[in-house]
Amino acid sequence: MIYARVSSKEQEKEGYSIPAQLKLLKDYAVTNGLSVAQEYVDVETAKQTGRTAFGEMVAFLRKSPSVRVLLVEKTDRLYRNLKDWVTVDELDVEMHFPKEGVVLSRESRSSEKFMHGIKVLMAKNYIDNLSEESRKGMNEKAEQGIWPTKTPLGYKNVTAPDGKKIIAVNPALAPAVKHLFEWYARGDVSLHEVTKRAHAEGLLYAKSGAKVTTSTVHTMLRTRLYTGWFEWNGKLIQGKHEALVSTELWERVQAVMDGRFAKKLRQGHRDFAFSGLITCGACGCAIVAEIKKERYVYYHCTGWADKCQGTPSVCRRKHMREEALEAQFTELLGRLRFDDDVLEWMRDALHASHADERREHEEAIKRQQAEHKRLQERINAMYVDKLDGLVHTAFFNKMSNQWRAEQLVCLEAIERHQNAEKSYMEEGIQLLELARNAQRLFAKQEPREKRRLLSFLVSNCRWNDGELTTTFRQPFDMLAEAVATPIPATTPEGVIPAKNGIWLGD
Repeated sequence: MIYARVSSKEQEKEGYSIPAQLKLLKDYAVTNGLSVAQEYVDVETAKQTGRTAFGEMVAFLRKSPSVRVLLVEKTDRLYRNLKDWVTVDELDVEMHFPKEGVVLSRESRSSEKFMHGIKVLMAKNYIDNLSEESRKGMNEKAEQGIWPTKTPLGYKNVTAPDGKKIIAVNPALAPAVKHLFEWYARGDVSLHEVTKRAHAEGLLYAKSGAKVTTSTVHTMLRTRLYTGWFEWNGKLIQGKHEALVSTELWERVQAVMDGRFAKKLRQGHRDFAFSGLITCGACGCAIVAEIKKERYVYYHCTGWADKCQGTPSVCRRKHMREEALEAQFTELLGRLRFDDDVLEWMRDALHASHADERREHEEAIKRQQAEHKRLQERINAMYVDKLDGLVHTAFFNKMSNQWRAEQLVCLEAIERHQNAEKSYMEEGIQLLELARNAQRLFAKQEPREKRRLLSFLVSNCRWNDGELTTTFRQPFDMLAEAVATPIPATTPEGVIPAKNGIWLGD
C-alpha cells in the first residue's frame, strides 16, 4: 500500500511533490521485495481529517487483512493531526517511512514510537503555524470594524458592494433578540422564562430550525456585538454593522446577570490541585476535595452512583490526604526523567529528521525571493520608461502599486515559512524539555498549574483503596516505557549508553 500527499495546492502546481513521492516509494517497494496493492494520493491540506484518499485508504486497510504494510514518504505526509494518528494506529499496520529511514510496527522499540509521536506533534504544530495567516486576516477585518467570524443569532452574512463579507441584521430574528434584552433587563424574569418567551416569538437556530437553548440565550445576553461594538483580542472596537440594542440596555442586562451570580462568585472555592482529574476506581464517580479542620485537604469519592441507586455510599467514607496523592503523582512524573546524553541524542534525531522539512522551507523561501526580485525589476524598468516619456504617470502608478502589493505577499510568505520552520523544531525540543523536567516543575508550582501540567501529561487517573493508577498521554507513554527499560552503564567499546541499546534499536 502506497500513500502520497502534498500539503498544499501550490505544491501540486509546482509539479514536483507527488511524482517524487511515488517514485521514491515504488523504488523502495522494488528494493525491499514488496508488491503494491493500491496507491492513494491526496492533494489538499490536512488541517481537517476526512481527506478523500486518506479515508479510502483507511477503509481499504480495514477490509483487507492481507495488506499490512503501508509505505509513506515521511511522517507528516501521512497525518497532520492527532486524530489521524489514532486512526492509523488502530489499523495495526507496519509503516515504512523511507526518507526518515524508519519502520514502525507493534514490535518497534518504545524509543522509536516516542520519536514518531514527537514528529506527529511537531507536524500538528506546523499546521497550526501555517494557519496563522488566516488569523491575521481575521484580525485585519476586526481592525476595520467588520465582525470576522460566525454571526450570532439576529444577524446574517452578506456580501458588501465592495465584495467584502460583512454581517447585516436578520429581519426574521432581530425583533426576538431585542425582546430578550428588554425582558431580562427588568430583573424579575429568569433565564428559563426568557428562553420560553423567545421560543414563543420564533427564535430558532438558523440552520437546524431547533429551539434555542437556555445556555445560548445566556451567551447572547453576554454578547456585546448586539450594541454595535465588539471585543477582539482584548480591544473594544466599534463595528460597522447595525446595532440591535443600545449600550445602556446591554449594560443593564450585565448588571442584572452579575448581581444574580455575585453570591455564587463571592462564595468561591479553594483551588484544589487535583480537582477534576481523578475518578473512583470502584464506582467511576468523581474524586473531589474538601478541607478538614480549616487546614487539611482530603480527597474522597462523591458516591453519586450509590446515591442514585438508593444504597449507602461505601466509597465516600474512604479519604486520602492531598499530600499522599501529590507524592504518588510526583513519583509518576519521575518516570519521565532521563539524562543529558539521552536528551542530546533525541535532539540530534529531531534535527536529522527535520532536514527534509528544512530544505522544503528553504526552497519555498528562495522561490518567493526570486519572485520579489522579478517584480522589483519590473518596477525599475517601468520607472525608466516613465522618465523617458514612454509610459504615462497614471499607468505607472497603477502597475507599480499592484506589483508592490504582490511583493508584500511574497515577504509575508517568506516570514511565514521562516517562523513555521523555526517553531516546528522548537515544539519538539520543548516537549522533550517538559518531559525531562516535569517532576521538578510539578513540585514547585501552584495548585492550578499542577493541574494543568498533569492534564497535559496524563489521563485516566483512577483512585482505589489509597492507590493511584494512571497512564501517560502519547507520546509521553512511549518515553516512560523507554526510560524504564534497563540500559547498561557502560559498554566494552566505551559507547555512551544513551546512544545505543533501546534508543537506537540495535
